[in-house]
Amino acid sequence: MPSAVQERGVDRYARCVAVSKRVRWEIDRDVFRGRELDFGKKFLPDGLSGVRELTFLSADEQRLASQIQGRTYANMFGLVERFISVKMIELGRDHGLGDQAALEALVRFTDEELKHQELFRRLEAMTAAGMPHGYGFVPRPNDVAEVVLGRSTWAVLGLTCHIELFTQAHYRKSIEPDAELSELWRDVFRYHWLEESQHAILDELEWRREDAKLTTSERDAGVTDLIELVAAVDGIVQAQAAADSDYFAAACGRELSRGQVDAVRAIFLEAYRWQYIGSGASDERFLKILGGLVDAEQAARIQAALEPILRSQRARAEMRA
Repeated sequence: MPSAVQERGVDRYARCVAVSKRVRWEIDRDVFRGRELDFGKKFLPDGLSGVRELTFLSADEQRLASQIQGRTYANMFGLVERFISVKMIELGRDHGLGDQAALEALVRFTDEELKHQELFRRLEAMTAAGMPHGYGFVPRPNDVAEVVLGRSTWAVLGLTCHIELFTQAHYRKSIEPDAELSELWRDVFRYHWLEESQHAILDELEWRREDAKLTTSERDAGVTDLIELVAAVDGIVQAQAAADSDYFAAACGRELSRGQVDAVRAIFLEAYRWQYIGSGASDERFLKILGGLVDAEQAARIQAALEPILRSQRARAEMRA
């Protein structure tokens, strides 16, 4: 007979299916609604972009910096949702001849991730049409996906859970009052969050299911993989922050001093590290899930790996306080 834990898991899969049906949205009907991007508005809220700290920039220049970050945001999510959808297809096969609610939940999850990829591809195309030439997205999505999918399922699910939890933090930032934020982008955050909040539940269920199969040594190897995946994400954001700050310097319409370019680069890097690492790694729910899967030594290894990234975030927060 199934355990109480297994029965609760079945109930949670079924609830995710029910919510998926209730919140289902379409890109053109609900998000775009015939609208184009308004390049007179910011694409990311200040709480994510950090552009308000660049006080030597004009309002128009701060807006451009936000739009560049928004374009990278669209590309980053197009990238991560590529490997997430492939992993969910793989996991769904485990339920094929078993729990059909779990199978349906993961099929819906995959379908929604494919829809999100299309949403962000179209946002990238819309943004490209209204911005100066010269922008470049550094990582190659298929190459990144192959590297990620080559790691242990435990680590991939940990990274995925972290990603889908931080979309909720991003949504909270997007609903703060800000008349300068693009309404279309505000809707992107909202509708993305509606489905990702259910995906995070499924990530947790699948991560726990995978964890239950592992020996201590296999879990330890998974921790190593997760640490290396986070380091790879940090490498991507460092490269993209450098590329985007150089693009901003070339596109802003005036010559910036070396110190100003360095300041833009520092803010872009801090923003990207917060958007794609810090906002998930510090999430209480993520920490609770992770803490229930690893032992004290493994938790210490993860914390030590994150510390250099989170330390810079804390230092800047203290400077602003």
